[in-house]
Amino acid sequence: MMYHIFNLTGKISNFAFLSALISLTLTSMAVAQDNDLPFQPGEKLTFVLKWESIKAGEAVLEVLPVESVNGEPAYHFVMTARTSRFVDWIYKVRNRIDAYADLNMTRSVHYINKQREGRNRNNVTVDFDWDNNQAHYNNSGQSRDPIALMPGSFDPLSAFYFTRTISLDNNEKIECPVTDGKKNVIGQARVLRRETITTSSGTYDTYVVEPDLRDVGGVFKKSKKAKVHIWVTADERRMPVKIKSKVIIGSFIGELVSVEGM
Repeated sequence: MMYHIFNLTGKISNFAFLSALISLTLTSMAVAQDNDLPFQPGEKLTFVLKWESIKAGEAVLEVLPVESVNGEPAYHFVMTARTSRFVDWIYKVRNRIDAYADLNMTRSVHYINKQREGRNRNNVTVDFDWDNNQAHYNNSGQSRDPIALMPGSFDPLSAFYFTRTISLDNNEKIECPVTDGKKNVIGQARVLRRETITTSSGTYDTYVVEPDLRDVGGVFKKSKKAKVHIWVTADERRMPVKIKSKVIIGSFIGELVSVEGM
């Protein structure tokens, strides 16, 4: 039993990245329009996370009020992930990501990732210098050399919101540049099928999307047959309602349980 619990904590410690993986799942190069955005400040999506049949934690996605970043108005997106009380006794996780994107949703302008996992502490910031097309990465005062940015690059969390501006019905293969400040890659995915599913928050008409995991590390890289499927509503909201991954240590599921501010 303890062996499985420690494997579980490893999966939960990677949940912030798995949630960010949504950003690599549903993206094309289309440009969003202000009046067509399917989200507004005040929206809050809550997910329950399970490993096999064990409730392991919770994740929340929120759109906060518009803020000014370096004199530019920007959307403020937040994702928090935390383990359940049961898992806290073994490996406590309290992660938060703050991401900022321009109001036209064409690029990221700032990114903060605070990870609190067991005894590990990371305080990552990524500054986007679009005058020079560079991203500057810093973790707890330790800087890396800047990397070159592809036009229209998003941080992982902002990219998730960008994908919600895109119609999926005519996209079989979709892609977009995404960066965490250490590398800049083209996230790719396929729309597999349309499917109706039921979760505790309701019944949804969805598209099932599978991301390409070639640029994903951690437990996904170690699993030769790793897969992630994401169910996204087939309406103008394009909300994620279910995430399922299959890796070497078992199956992981995240389900939407609450929607506020819609």
